[in-house]
Amino acid sequence: MGKKVLVLSASPRKGGNSDLLCDQFLLGAQDAGNQTEKIFLRDKRIGYCTGCESCYISHKCVQKDDIAEILEKIIDADVIVMATPVYFYTMNAQMKTLIDRTVPRYEEITGKEFYFIVTAADSSKQSMERTLDGFRGFTLCLNGAKEKGVVYGVGAWHKGDIKGSATMQQAYEMGKNA
Repeated sequence: MGKKVLVLSASPRKGGNSDLLCDQFLLGAQDAGNQTEKIFLRDKRIGYCTGCESCYISHKCVQKDDIAEILEKIIDADVIVMATPVYFYTMNAQMKTLIDRTVPRYEEITGKEFYFIVTAADSSKQSMERTLDGFRGFTLCLNGAKEKGVVYGVGAWHKGDIKGSATMQQAYEMGKNA
């Protein structure tokens, strides 16, 4: 059996550009014989971290939302794909909120392979570097995290702009090689 691949899609739109790239990555990973799952963050209830520090002792968040289930899947995965549209040169609120809420169990997120999918209207990969810095800052806090690849969805402003681009094939191939 292959790897467990978990895709965390922070697109606020089903069928949005970053979400379409997630689906291509998943298709490639499935074709390679991997077990796959996509969590569409928009469909989950994830509150903001309140900084109460309760999790420092219990390793559980006091908030009653969907984060415990998501953290369990992150810890269980071999490969984690984090996908976000780029808003004002950084990741969107859905993805940042998820990252902040990993605090109760982030020390258990060990030895994972990470792929990042970023999409933006700008046609320059350089405009996405702040977003990647945010992802890399997160993975620097994790033991044994390995960045395996980045899919840059440039020039994608309106929903579906990414369709038919070479980036779709790149996401598929990256998934197939995950």
